[in-house]
Amino acid sequence: MELTPHLYHWLIRPKWITKKYVHNVLTEHVHFSNKSVLDFGTGTGANSVICEPSGYLGVDLNKKRIELAKRNYPNYRFDVINGPLSVIEQSFDIIMIVAVLHHIPPKKVSSYVKEFGKALNPNGGRIVVMEPCFFENTPISNRFMHKNDNGKYIQYEQGYLNFFLSEGFQCKVLKRYSKCLFYNELFFIAY
Repeated sequence: MELTPHLYHWLIRPKWITKKYVHNVLTEHVHFSNKSVLDFGTGTGANSVICEPSGYLGVDLNKKRIELAKRNYPNYRFDVINGPLSVIEQSFDIIMIVAVLHHIPPKKVSSYVKEFGKALNPNGGRIVVMEPCFFENTPISNRFMHKNDNGKYIQYEQGYLNFFLSEGFQCKVLKRYSKCLFYNELFFIAY
């Protein structure tokens, strides 16, 4: 069942959970100041606040979530995307992907990764990825995520990394952790 943007923002992305398990982890490892950032799959825009408004662009397929993001974060730029990212003619220092890939069929992820390469600043640009992840030796968490997450394509670590490695990126895992007891999270960069 798909939640309305308001319910999603209130239940799934409340400020305290987002700050603790997403923003704190991201800003511990990545510096967003003075960077141009593409937030791919921005949803309701909750991650915009760790970026500077002048360099931020949040994109999502869901028009209603983008409308809510624009109301909640009026100083930031948000757009609905209906097709390939190649329509975005900007070179980004950071492409941020938080809890998005596990909603996209693997073949489509590969085509997006190619587009990320085109939208990324060739002089040191980074793709920052944070996704729910099945971990070895965590059968209870894996079952919980499989049963309760709307994303149908949760991967094991190597599956996520392979999306980027197969397109010539190098990857570095920065953190593996549990969020809210039963959710395993993988945080890595591709460059």
